[in-house]
Amino acid sequence: MHEERSSRSGAIVLVLALCGTAVSLMQTVVVPLLPDFPRLLGTSPDNASWLVTVTLLTSAVTTPIMSRLADMHGKRRMILVSLGALLCGSLLGASSDSLALLILARLLQGFAPALIPIGISTMRDELPPDKIGGAVALMSATLGIGGAVGLPLSGVIYAAFGWHAVFWASVVMSVGMLVLVLAVVPESGVTTPGRFDWWGAILISTALTSLLLGISKGGAWGWTSQWTLLSFTVAALAFALWAPWELRAGEPLVDLRTSARRPVLLTNIASLLAGFIMFNYLLVATQQLQLPVETGVGSGLGVTEAGLVMLPGGVLMVLMAPVSASVTRRFGARITLTAGLSVAGVGYVVRVLLDGSVAELVIGISIVSVGVAMSFASMPVLIMQSVPIGETAAANGLNTVVRSIGTSSCSATVAAVLTAGAITGGTHPTETALHAMSWLAAAAAFMGAAVGLLIPARTPPGAARTAGRDERLPVTRGDDVRRAQVGTEVVVRGRAECADGRPARLAIVSVHSAGGQQVDWARADNVGRWSVVLPAEGEHLVVCSAEGWAPQAELLELSSDTTTLLQLDEQLMVAGDVSRSGRPIEDALVVLTDAAGESMGATRTNAAGHYELRLPPLGRYVLTALDPPTRTAQSRDVVISAQRRCFDFVLSEPPE
Repeated sequence: MHEERSSRSGAIVLVLALCGTAVSLMQTVVVPLLPDFPRLLGTSPDNASWLVTVTLLTSAVTTPIMSRLADMHGKRRMILVSLGALLCGSLLGASSDSLALLILARLLQGFAPALIPIGISTMRDELPPDKIGGAVALMSATLGIGGAVGLPLSGVIYAAFGWHAVFWASVVMSVGMLVLVLAVVPESGVTTPGRFDWWGAILISTALTSLLLGISKGGAWGWTSQWTLLSFTVAALAFALWAPWELRAGEPLVDLRTSARRPVLLTNIASLLAGFIMFNYLLVATQQLQLPVETGVGSGLGVTEAGLVMLPGGVLMVLMAPVSASVTRRFGARITLTAGLSVAGVGYVVRVLLDGSVAELVIGISIVSVGVAMSFASMPVLIMQSVPIGETAAANGLNTVVRSIGTSSCSATVAAVLTAGAITGGTHPTETALHAMSWLAAAAAFMGAAVGLLIPARTPPGAARTAGRDERLPVTRGDDVRRAQVGTEVVVRGRAECADGRPARLAIVSVHSAGGQQVDWARADNVGRWSVVLPAEGEHLVVCSAEGWAPQAELLELSSDTTTLLQLDEQLMVAGDVSRSGRPIEDALVVLTDAAGESMGATRTNAAGHYELRLPPLGRYVLTALDPPTRTAQSRDVVISAQRRCFDFVLSEPPE
């Protein structure tokens, strides 16, 4: 089975990488046509710009939703849905001549970018461990490849056959990808069915649409206009409602607790900055190449020629895929991310210092492309090794959305800076404005590299060698040898309960192999249900912990055919004794209040002077003991931690 899996892995990687490239091509394919669309469609340039904006908005909204559905109902199924929407949008665009229908066509095409994070998650499920690093790097590189190839390709097609042919080419491409996916890519067996978070989806869709609409159209509407301010206000309100909803939801669309974990949070911050620096070189370099020579800063190239100059950057991104995987395998994804963003920062500095000719621009673009390829290749690895296996598509989808916010911010920043720095009396930007954007991108790159250094190191190299493999890759949380031999992972489900029969809400379940390697982990929902993905059924060490309860560890036989019950038996308490002159005080009142004075619980001591209170959230509190007969009271400022929960009172003698 291992040989069969290895033999088909090349075809799976090729098909998914082609799909990713097709999606990236779609995102940039209308950019060279934008200057001519107002004339072709009889509309204004501002209206024509919606052909790009609507795809961006749709992509941001649908990517987290479809990624979550992929984890729940099948990754191949959602890939086919993405390609089906791309096909429908391409057919509509190819057969229409009105702006409204073209905007609808581009809206449908906006479903396609969700394919990239879903495809990366599919690779994790279907490929042998030694193939995943290079495959993920190649899939990540398709974002840059499509952008670099799309500009010259659409320009050539438009010049030779007209703008409808651009959409017909997308139709052919979509049909070909659908056939290849159906023939080559299997449906993943790693699914975690559950209840879809519709309210979470509605709220985040509203928030992202409003945020990106304000960022994308703020320059045209005016940053202080009522529409821009309304967009940002709606976004802020929607996010303010969405975050607490997701924290309360049993099966959230986005697990904010997992997203707030340091490796995931820092990786997403780096992704935001990486999106900014990637789009910067696409926008600024393309404009600089096409500006008239008379401006003193441009090369006077046409759309197709400028695209061809950008092409070496896309080729370098492909060639860097195995290099990035090798660096990740040897040093860890954190180092790959940091090194990539540092290289991109150096590339932007080179662009400022060397931009006197097309050849010098190509050098700077190439260096930036190498850095972007390395950073993009590392981010899915960092995400997948930090989230439960059953949530890899959703987590990568969120990472993609964060990156798109970075690209949108870059687009707005480029427009603002280049417009502000335009030559007096003209519409062309000055050299100072172009250099300012490069310096901004360099600062963003070096800032991202600093963020990358803050990501916790996965495993010391020595420990990885002792384990017999590099445990810094996402696949190493399980037993790679067993996974490769079996070839199919299994989903094990269970419930976590407290001793009183109540569900252990949000309990953390961590599963380890017999050798001590972590296989997977999960967070239980509001009714205590959890699921993990294992390389094979068998005996595993299961550790369960929940707030307010002592952790439990058991060696269990885990199977996909049965529901595993984990029970937490010992409730953690705040406890102690109340005494006077060495004698216990019976029926003394003990009250616990928080820093704001709100009561967290009260109880009375037993005959031995002992009290117990239910454990509150860890933190600083005031603990008070009162002996009613003598009216003697004492308060203490206490800090309740995982290590300190016992507090004794020795009351003073009552006044005579």
